[in-house]
Amino acid sequence: MSVIRTSETRRSQTPAATMTTLASPTLGTADRPIWRVDVVAGAPSGPRHVIDVEQIWVFTDGAATVELAGESFAVAAGDTIVVPADAERSVAADPASGFSAIVTAPAGGQAWTLPREGDGIVPPWTV
Repeated sequence: MSVIRTSETRRSQTPAATMTTLASPTLGTADRPIWRVDVVAGAPSGPRHVIDVEQIWVFTDGAATVELAGESFAVAAGDTIVVPADAERSVAADPASGFSAIVTAPAGGQAWTLPREGDGIVPPWTV
């Protein structure tokens, strides 16, 4: 068993969000990474992108609009979305509230901003 203290979590910052790694293959030796996404009110939307593994998002605070495979979904605290592998997506925080979510996905997933070209990157909050 691993105990990961709050002081040991990793934070990754992008222009749109802060991702906090709660457990991963290199943090607590978890097989499946899990991280928190925090987006403040008024933050820019994340870019349209694809990830080659399924992700599960549980919204814990605030609200967002998720554009997924050509459809738009309004989500709020308590909602869960399952994002299929290779689905084009973007997430925009509610401008008044922002949002927080807990996310998990298989380790090693690669991401591409669109258009999808070349090699993907493994998001650092998942390693």
